[in-house]
Amino acid sequence: MSLDRAIFAFAGVMILTSLALAYFHSPYWLFFTAFVGLNMFQAAFTGFCPAAMIFKKLGIAPGKAFD
Repeated sequence: MSLDRAIFAFAGVMILTSLALAYFHSPYWLFFTAFVGLNMFQAAFTGFCPAAMIFKKLGIAPGKAFD
């Protein structure tokens, strides 16, 4: 799995988890959903993604987006 796909999978899991937590526990978890979305948006323009840096250190091969 490339770094790009790992980031998409991780973001998807975080969004789905926060939506489930918002539904079953507290609507304040939607702030976490917004945070993930904003982070994805800024990463599209700046190329800075903390999760990408962590996954790189774990040895996942970079894809085309995060060289």
